[in-house]
Amino acid sequence: MPSARAAEPWRVALPGWEYEFPRDHASHAGFQTEWWYFTGNLRAANGREFGYQLTFFRQGVRPPGETRSESRFVIDDIKFAHFAITEVTDGRFHSFQQLSRGAYGEAGFSPGARVAWIGGWSCERTGLHDFRLRAGEGDLALDLELKSLKQPVIHGRDGVSPKAPGAGRASHYYSLTRLATRGTITTGGAASGVEGLTWFDHEWATNQLAPDQKGWDWFSLHFSDGTELMIFQIRTDAGGRSPTSSGTFVFEDGAARKIDSGEFRLEPARWWRSPETGGSYPVAWRLECPSLDLRLEIEARLDAQELAAKPFAYWEGSVAANGFRAGKPVQATGYLEMTGYAGRIVGLQAAEPPAVDEPPSRGR
Repeated sequence: MPSARAAEPWRVALPGWEYEFPRDHASHAGFQTEWWYFTGNLRAANGREFGYQLTFFRQGVRPPGETRSESRFVIDDIKFAHFAITEVTDGRFHSFQQLSRGAYGEAGFSPGARVAWIGGWSCERTGLHDFRLRAGEGDLALDLELKSLKQPVIHGRDGVSPKAPGAGRASHYYSLTRLATRGTITTGGAASGVEGLTWFDHEWATNQLAPDQKGWDWFSLHFSDGTELMIFQIRTDAGGRSPTSSGTFVFEDGAARKIDSGEFRLEPARWWRSPETGGSYPVAWRLECPSLDLRLEIEARLDAQELAAKPFAYWEGSVAANGFRAGKPVQATGYLEMTGYAGRIVGLQAAEPPAVDEPPSRGR
């Protein structure tokens, strides 16, 4: 019998990460939390509009280096996923959750083309930055081909996106901001051919939030002029905003510009209360970023887009925006995620940041 040895601690996100693809499209088992997030807005030939979300999560439960058990029921991580379709035209929202131990290979992650799967839901890489997504539940399903029109965008600086003060309170975070999307969405058992745009986020970290951070508001937008915007603010228990709130603006040619917390303002303009969880969510926002000469009015395309999921509920849904950039009118569609409005978030916080030796930042 092998001798037991002390488990190595979970890795934390530190400056200096060198992104490499396709390696970094796969899982990073040394970190405790990871997700692959696909959100998009699609249109059918008959004019019907849809939003969709398909997300795969990995939550580590055994630190790296811990002696493995021979039992397949002793797992290294929990696999779970969320799938949602917004029937924008018809005013309906559907969401589902799956959770699995993956003891018999029915859920998992791999470094190959099959990136993530759980039951019949799957993400398969079909090119360097291209994917096929499949998911279904009852009479609802999607089968989509995604082709990236731009190279990956790395958020933050020097390979990390800080979420709270302190070494290791950060994530490694990149996006494919504009994926041309075609395929089918099935609602009520009837399939519709659709096309549109998808945004893909991949993020991995360990205990990235501080105890006084209660949730976040995250936006991804596809503008009509071929540019994109990701922006988020992290809210604190005291009612303020963390100075690590930030964003990234992506120009038409794929060049990216980091947006610091002091450069933008986000103000709620209208609220919706969930009849299921009692959470009150701001479903309309005003965004100003003077350094980009950007002003937007952002509104949910359907108010009721809350996922009453476990271990915590959150709002994730299709939005539309109108406003001005550089004095010219712009329109956008995208997605908004809001957490911490229907109870505290779970699994991303720790009382104290882990002790680490942080290498010097090289800057970007």
